[in-house]
Amino acid sequence: MTSTVPALGTRTAEGSALQAVLLDMDGTLVDTEGFWWDVETEVFASLGHTLDDSWRHVVVGGPMSRSAGFLIEATGADITLAELSVLLNDGFEERIHRDLPLMPGAHRLLAELSAHQIPTALVSASHRRIIDRVLTTLGPQHFALSVAGDEVPRTKPHPDPYLAAATGLGVDPVRCAVVEDTATGVAAAEAAGCHVVAVPSVAPITPALRRTVVGSLEEVDLNFLHGLMPRMR
Repeated sequence: MTSTVPALGTRTAEGSALQAVLLDMDGTLVDTEGFWWDVETEVFASLGHTLDDSWRHVVVGGPMSRSAGFLIEATGADITLAELSVLLNDGFEERIHRDLPLMPGAHRLLAELSAHQIPTALVSASHRRIIDRVLTTLGPQHFALSVAGDEVPRTKPHPDPYLAAATGLGVDPVRCAVVEDTATGVAAAEAAGCHVVAVPSVAPITPALRRTVVGSLEEVDLNFLHGLMPRMR
């Protein structure tokens, strides 16, 4: 599902310049980063290969072309990238059909953004078929648009997905707050010029300029996001 609505510029009495909130999906809104690794492990086991647990940090948060390509090269599995992508997407979709837990604070944050009419986009490296399935649980009404990893020329860690989301919303990336859980996603958002809230899921992320690190989405609300933005005179 992809849709575009006119951007609603948002400004509090204190002059916050927040225009939109752009949210990652896996590991940020839904607790599925572990699902991807489980499916990768199962698929490669069926091909006769055992994945090294240390590889998990290499593949987390990246596009399927990168993570699947790395695993093919690391294991020497006799399978093409296209064939493996189908198996991984099929396995993941079956997994989330059984159970799709939200991250703590995700439902409350989405409801708050909707209640205040903050333009919000879902920006994921996952393919469109997976995003559309997850949206049925998250609630498509919470998002003005969504950007999938197979819909942009370059996905994360490149800035393209976040630039596409900002363009679709008609907002300035510099006035967007991005919520991400991996270094790959953080790199994409920062390259696009956005302010980033990092909620690490698998690997640690350190604070930096225009990057705030929190322990959970339960620490993130609209006032918090407004506070990230520069003040307007």
